[in-house]
This record gives sequence, structure tokens and C-alpha cells, in this order.
Amino acid sequence: MKTVDLSTRFWQQGYLVIDDFFSVESMNNLQSIILGHYGLHPQYEHEAAFLSKSATEVIPWFPQRSGEQAFDEIEHCANMQTLTEAILGEGWKSLYCMTMFSKKGSKGQAWHQDCPSNDPQQFNLNRLVYTMDINDQVGGEVLVMPGSHRQGQLPAGEVNENFSEQVILAPKKGTLVIIHGHTWHRVLPIKGEYRLSTNYRAIPENTSENITDICVYRNMLYQFSTSKVLEDRLV
Repeated sequence: MKTVDLSTRFWQQGYLVIDDFFSVESMNNLQSIILGHYGLHPQYEHEAAFLSKSATEVIPWFPQRSGEQAFDEIEHCANMQTLTEAILGEGWKSLYCMTMFSKKGSKGQAWHQDCPSNDPQQFNLNRLVYTMDINDQVGGEVLVMPGSHRQGQLPAGEVNENFSEQVILAPKKGTLVIIHGHTWHRVLPIKGEYRLSTNYRAIPENTSENITDICVYRNMLYQFSTSKVLEDRLV
């Protein structure tokens, strides 16, 4: 793994995709644990108003907080640690591990940035691990806008607009996808029985641990800690 080349590519694009980063065996083990937690019909945890306005239908779970040690193996994977440091530099730290479940027929996630982009040095890093194949039959492909991590705040507008420059990612089981917190990204609607991914978020040195508390959508700024819309961007 040529970490310098991968880091350079990440900073050029604002995202990175590496297939077969994790073994099928370890992915199958995590998939079993995740499905054992959710079942096939979990209930939404966010308020209905947020689900509707954000066009984001995802059910989170924080397995390490529940003592699920199998997720620590991925957290401490030497290759992922090395790559993360190549991207973020020394002094970076892990935030949390969050699995995301999407039901059949759900909307996926609208265009968003994980944190405000007014300070280019303050951002989070999404390290997305895929325990299942994402394809046209399953739905839930990831859309990213290359280079958008350098373009400031996601512009206000239609929440699921298609852009000519957007790139569609279809990760496979064992794929690692890394996305800069300022990169514009969204998830397409779910066609299969469910969609799963696990996000190991990290931050550079001297970055607030609540950096992801405010999420930037095309129609609003939303604060998770207070469950409030801080700004309606379409008024």
C-alpha cells in the first residue's frame, strides 16, 4: 500500500476508494453482529421532521459504546491507521464508530457536508467500511463531488439535484471509502432489503470533538445535539 500516493489522491479528490482493504471473513463477522443488533425492521431514532426535511433516512448505532469488541479490530487495523496518519498528520484521533442501517424503499441521504466548511482546517474524516456489496440491485450507491472539499459551503438548492461532475461509487464487501467532511456527498435510495455501512470517524489534531454536531444540507443547517434547525437555507 503506497500511502503517500493514496494520500495525494485523497487531497486531490476529497475522497478515496480502496477495494479489498479488509478480509471477507472479518466483514462477514461484522455483518452478522450488525444485523443481530438491528434485525430487518428497526425503528427510526431521529424526529420525523428531521427525516422529512433532511431527506436522510438512516438509523445509527454505536457498537463500541455497547461493548462490541469485534469493531476494535477494524479500528486498530495497522494499514488503516497508517493511511489515516498519512492523510491527517500526526496527532490525529478517532472520534467514534457508527453503523448506518437503511431500510428498503428509504431515501438514502441527501447532499450534505458532515461539518461546516468556513474553516478549511477544521473537518472530520469519514472512514467508511463496507460489510456488503453496494450495487444497482441493492441501491444506496454513494455520490461524491470531486474537489468539493475546496469549494466552501455546499450551495443551497434542491436536496437531491444531479450534478454533471458527480461520481457514483459502488463499494464492495471489504472496500474502504474515505471522504473528507467538507466533500459534498449523498446516498441513493435503497432498493434491496437493507443497506449497511460502518463509519469510523476521525479528526486532525486541534479539531473539536463535536465537529460533526452541525451538518450542512442544501436546505438547512442542522444541529444534532439540540435536534434543531439552525438555519433554513431556502427561505
